[in-house]
Amino acid sequence: MAEIIRMPKMSDTMEEGVIAAWLKKVGDAVKPGDILAEVETDKATMELESYEEGVLLYIGVEEKNAVAVNGVIAIIGEKGEDIDSLLKDIEGGDAPTPKAEEKKEEKTETPKEEKAAPAPQKAEAPKESIDVSGINATVLTMPKMSDTMTEGTIASWLKKVGDTIKSGDIIAEVETDKATMELESYDDGVLLYIGVEEGNAVEVDGVIAIVGEKGADYEKLLKAHKAKSGGAEAPAPEEKKEEKPAATEAKAPETKPSETKPAEASAPTSSSENGRVIASPLAKKMASDKGIDIALVKGSGEGGRIIKRDVESFDPASVKPVASQATAATSAAASAPALGQESFREEKVSQMRKVIAKRLAESKFGAPHFYLTMEINMDKAIASRQSMNEVSPVKISFNDFVIKASAMALKQHPKVNSSWLGDKIRYNDHIHIGMAVAVEEGLLVPVIRFADIKSLSQISTEAKTLGGKAKNKELQPKDWEGNTFTISNLGMFGIDEFTAIINPPDACILAVGGIKETVIVKNGQMQIGNIMKVTLSCDHRVVDGAVGSAFLLTLKGLLEDPVRMLI
Repeated sequence: MAEIIRMPKMSDTMEEGVIAAWLKKVGDAVKPGDILAEVETDKATMELESYEEGVLLYIGVEEKNAVAVNGVIAIIGEKGEDIDSLLKDIEGGDAPTPKAEEKKEEKTETPKEEKAAPAPQKAEAPKESIDVSGINATVLTMPKMSDTMTEGTIASWLKKVGDTIKSGDIIAEVETDKATMELESYDDGVLLYIGVEEGNAVEVDGVIAIVGEKGADYEKLLKAHKAKSGGAEAPAPEEKKEEKPAATEAKAPETKPSETKPAEASAPTSSSENGRVIASPLAKKMASDKGIDIALVKGSGEGGRIIKRDVESFDPASVKPVASQATAATSAAASAPALGQESFREEKVSQMRKVIAKRLAESKFGAPHFYLTMEINMDKAIASRQSMNEVSPVKISFNDFVIKASAMALKQHPKVNSSWLGDKIRYNDHIHIGMAVAVEEGLLVPVIRFADIKSLSQISTEAKTLGGKAKNKELQPKDWEGNTFTISNLGMFGIDEFTAIINPPDACILAVGGIKETVIVKNGQMQIGNIMKVTLSCDHRVVDGAVGSAFLLTLKGLLEDPVRMLI
């Protein structure tokens, strides 16, 4: 009996997933444990396993398209099994069943939708049937790589039209709201068509490329896709675009060898015809952290692609001064604005920034915030930290003190360690502290789990590891899911005091300022003290003023006398 495969909920914040790539096609035999597809969530790209045995009879979501949690993805059953009745019950499954749909539409919908519906539907059937049966090629669409993703940007193409592609080859780099991810091919063939230029965005399920047999008529596939979605790109104009890059790329290898002579490091075929450096996201990040000009690194990957080991083994001394001076002169000339002339530049909003904007706007305007600020004397904390670091295996920071003290305070005030769920409030017994980390595109919040039962040195080690992973875009779903309370610390930037927007699903977030030496009054005498200000943002639907104040009072006591944290 046929079984419907639905989109699973792969993270606590996931509302929808994008099919990054189908690893099986209609007609393939499937066994339990086989990977059906790769699904992009808001956190990572994950593998979707089959728990059924049979034949893949139906695919309800094309690659690069998003589907809501519990939405129909596919149907698995016995070979030749009639699934028309199941398809009738699937609201969004029009495209894969043209014959059945046509009959439905002709009989029931013709009188209502005569003006718009019949034309595309009639055109759909013949085109789709011909394409599926006669063309040995696959349309690659933009996968949904996170639950909040609505579109992706092609950061760079690593293959060009006419290139031979094998399963596992990296075709392009795609920028999402969370990271820059590599788009792999799961088919063998030739890259016949590129539908999106570098730097341009495409909606989830939008056509990216076509891979197939050399000489395959991909135009019919594009027309069929256009008939299904009502918005595919026309193949005719694209043909011209493809021919031009192919010509320029053919000339590129001739000029590159000559360039390698004057400057060894800039010689690799690591740049495309428009000057974009071809490098993995990790290599770019490592080069940026080390202050290395990625354009000077010689790539050893496929097609001269710069990868991690190239950056690790790069010796700046090996680059001739002429090359670096030329690069500096070119960049300086390009960046220098004309005197007395108004200028500006605009950048497309990154996927990460779009999601941050959406989630924080929902939190700020959906949850009634109120704020509680308190001053904490950090004199004893400073002395304790200095003493601990003399014997600690890892350097303990003041942020580690705040995380540990917050975890212990949450244990005494469980109402702060809670979440608003609409018709109920969840009070968490476990304590998972989210730690806001600034990355180039925005903010990520890795989670330190069970922080209340960990020592300061354990928290310090974990915080440093997670912070490094966040900046290198190496976090996994388990690293960022499940926070029950969040801390945002801007003290290292010289900020004395600020307010933070609550990070859903938490009910509170603690904003931590820097430690400032100032005059305080103690026992009627003025003296110098080290003061740190903290502000607790509370969701008034869950936490009242008295509850938040009691939490801050406990936090203050723990930080002003850190020995109490060791009990």
